[in-house]
Amino acid sequence: MQPFALNYARPAVELEAAIPYVYDAGLQLNVLRDGRVAACDFALLREFGTTTSTAGSKTHFDD
Repeated sequence: MQPFALNYARPAVELEAAIPYVYDAGLQLNVLRDGRVAACDFALLREFGTTTSTAGSKTHFDD
């Protein structure tokens, strides 16, 4: 017997987005390609909302 919800479940749509920052292990912060700290770029924060670190927990936010 198949649970009712499985009849209607759909895979999450994955959006392709170019993330303009990378994690710098030395600084332990996300940095832009030009070396600036990503959390200091207010336009980036307005667009993405946060700069979630890709290293470790997805609930940690770089301040």
